[in-house]
Amino acid sequence: SQKVDRPFLLDMQRLQKYARDGPSDTYPLAKWRILNRLHDRNETMYYKVLIDNIEEHAPIVYTPTVGLVCQNYSGLFRRPRGMYFSAEDRGEMMSMVYNWPADQVDMIVVTDGSRILGLGDLGVHGIGIAIGKLDLYVAAAGINPQRVLPVMIDVGTNNEKLLKDPLYLGLQEHRLEGEEYVAIIDEFMEAVFARWPNVIVQFEDFQSKWAFRLLQRYRKTYRMFNDDVQGTAGVAIAGLLGAVRAQGRPMLDFPKQKIVVAGAGSAGIGVVNAASRTMARMLGNNEVAFESARSQFWIVDAHGLITEERTNIDPDARPFARRKSELGHQGLSEGASLVEVVKKVKPDVILGLSAVGGLFSKEVLEALKDSSSSRPAIFAMSNPTKNAECTPEEAFSILGEKIIFASGSPFSDVDLGNGKIGHSNQGNNMYLFPGIGLGTLLSGARVISDGMLQAAAERLASYMKEEEVLEGIVYPPISRIRDITKEVAAAVVKEAVAEDLAEGYRDMDARELARLSEEETVEYVQQNMWSPVYPTIVYKKD
Repeated sequence: SQKVDRPFLLDMQRLQKYARDGPSDTYPLAKWRILNRLHDRNETMYYKVLIDNIEEHAPIVYTPTVGLVCQNYSGLFRRPRGMYFSAEDRGEMMSMVYNWPADQVDMIVVTDGSRILGLGDLGVHGIGIAIGKLDLYVAAAGINPQRVLPVMIDVGTNNEKLLKDPLYLGLQEHRLEGEEYVAIIDEFMEAVFARWPNVIVQFEDFQSKWAFRLLQRYRKTYRMFNDDVQGTAGVAIAGLLGAVRAQGRPMLDFPKQKIVVAGAGSAGIGVVNAASRTMARMLGNNEVAFESARSQFWIVDAHGLITEERTNIDPDARPFARRKSELGHQGLSEGASLVEVVKKVKPDVILGLSAVGGLFSKEVLEALKDSSSSRPAIFAMSNPTKNAECTPEEAFSILGEKIIFASGSPFSDVDLGNGKIGHSNQGNNMYLFPGIGLGTLLSGARVISDGMLQAAAERLASYMKEEEVLEGIVYPPISRIRDITKEVAAAVVKEAVAEDLAEGYRDMDARELARLSEEETVEYVQQNMWSPVYPTIVYKKD
């Protein structure tokens, strides 16, 4: 191990020594600081480095390192990047938005810092998430970096540590709630769409109680989506469809999958809603189909299995609460533990979106040995790494090689011996959200529909070759991200045209988009992706 560790330690010491803004406690954070300084000095070079080394650097500019960045943001801050709107700016946002120097903005990522990854309320430190997401929009989708805008809406924080921190950059008061809070988000949305009518706004890391409410409030009026609800759902669906293929069955068998979901927050309920719609669409998209799809999910939260006997049930979870008539047949009751549910249901899939590290304990994984499927799937999707419900080593060591494993954070593959590899798939939202944003932009869609999100997920699911899927690889390598994004964006464009939502982009109107073939649509997307190339200098003669 000394031979392996010594170069790593020397490299880390070198990074720390030459980090002029002070040494970093961790190797990834040292790399983030160096990349951040490159971004400050030379934006084109920064994105060239990021694109050419995306597999290595994506975990630095985004999850999991971005979680560490957000936790330490006040101490790392060197220059402002993006815009900050605070509760103190009520009534001024319309004029403030004109302070941004870009005449056109294509993409905004906005957060209120209330639920950063699985780390909770980090207040204005959450701006690091918006910056990281937009770096991936540029690297993966080729959105012009001069036309992206990270936004923090500072309505206070309930993090007592930050409220007492003299270095904290945000409002040191408790969070606004209720209609006061909604009025601030309303004012922000009106302001940005007044100046940039064609902008796309991605909501990021809003706490669950606001994530769904704001999504429903704005999605039929503005070009917006919520990545935690819809992006996470799309990536999970792509993985779930891939798992069906990995079991040697057609994707149309997806409605037969029994799925136990751990977590009933915005991500968990978002995934269940989207997955049930996918099942229903495959079954005929009628009332009977929706009822059949609903019955395939068992949701377990911190209080156990959610049933209709639960008092004060979350309205978003209510449609999936198990009915009293079902419980006796299943041998389950209100509040049954995750282990009990897995034992009784014998699911094909356990899906973790709980933000509780280690939730898929040895007992839970042992219970999965009795799965109805010969190749059960384990999706430990919570971020950052320490919040993953289990590691691939734990899953493969208990269940053996005949499983499909995916996580939200990057893990290494597992050596199973005898030349066999246990593949650790990363179900990263970056497979989808750049393509959703780019496809919406290039189609000129008025809104982002469920059909467009579904088309994106299905295109990602079908991207993998059959031989790869049968090996247990349900997500492609990050190194192919620009090609994946191109395909996903093309699928979004085609769906927007099919739903009569497309209004065209620049010189390409909706009628011309409708005439493009599948291949021509992919080519159209490719032609409109920005690349990090220095502009040619032309010297004019006097």
